[in-house]
Amino acid sequence: MSEIDEKSRELIKTRIISKMQDIKSFPQFVIETMRKLNDPESNAADVARSLSRDEGLVLRILKLANSAAYGLSRNITNISEAIAMLGYKSVSNIILAATVYSAMDKGLSGYALDRGELWRHSLMVAYTSRQLAKLTEKVGTEDAYVGGLLHDIGKVILNDYVRFGYGIIVKMVEEKHIPFTEAELKVLGFDHAMIGEIMIERWEMPKAYVAAVAYHHKPNDLPDDKKQYQPLLDVVTLANTICLMLGIGLGADGLQAYMFPETIERLGIKNFDGLLSEMVDFVGNVSMDMGDMAGL
Repeated sequence: MSEIDEKSRELIKTRIISKMQDIKSFPQFVIETMRKLNDPESNAADVARSLSRDEGLVLRILKLANSAAYGLSRNITNISEAIAMLGYKSVSNIILAATVYSAMDKGLSGYALDRGELWRHSLMVAYTSRQLAKLTEKVGTEDAYVGGLLHDIGKVILNDYVRFGYGIIVKMVEEKHIPFTEAELKVLGFDHAMIGEIMIERWEMPKAYVAAVAYHHKPNDLPDDKKQYQPLLDVVTLANTICLMLGIGLGADGLQAYMFPETIERLGIKNFDGLLSEMVDFVGNVSMDMGDMAGL
């Protein structure tokens, strides 16, 4: 079979949409803590009291506060101090990472990713996005982190259907020389970026993240009415490509990672080879921490 018939394709689309409707929003505890983090009248102690209800999350924040990814110069042992040192936005993003961890920390056979590989790739893209944001000064570092963390979230939903049509998708890629995402779309009616876009919208997250997730495989196609999100999109796109170049979370579609010269130009990067060398060192340092950072 070289193509899926129209009836089967429509059935797949119906089931994908149904599965997305079952996606839950964040747990009430997370919503409550995030609300405190966004309250200008709250302080680190208030947030710490809320977080103290989840010992695992407290330990994760302390562990990450002391990791190379954040680069703090001394050991942090107090949760209030960690919150104050990291800042509310960083803590909010750590909570977000812990929340999506359970969804990502599983095997995705449709994308040829072993258990934990999607999480490892997403977390590394998040760190790399943050570092690129810091180096280029084109977008906020913590916004870059979230965009990087969520860029492939759509794979969680689409995995079962990609697995069903995997042979057809791969054959289409090889014979027609098209990107994996384009073959996904032709075979299933969706690609993982489109599914991710819908998920982020259902979670009522900022539109900047929606754009970064939806267009991370086609950064030059961002509509004019979303151009304010171009820097975030470019950072996430480049971070994803760099991580794939370094073999982090390749999967079935990773070998087709494309380096967009327009992205590099828009970010004002003059010496890409020098930047890539720097990022190799950065990724290596962060990777050393990641063995102890499940769920962060």
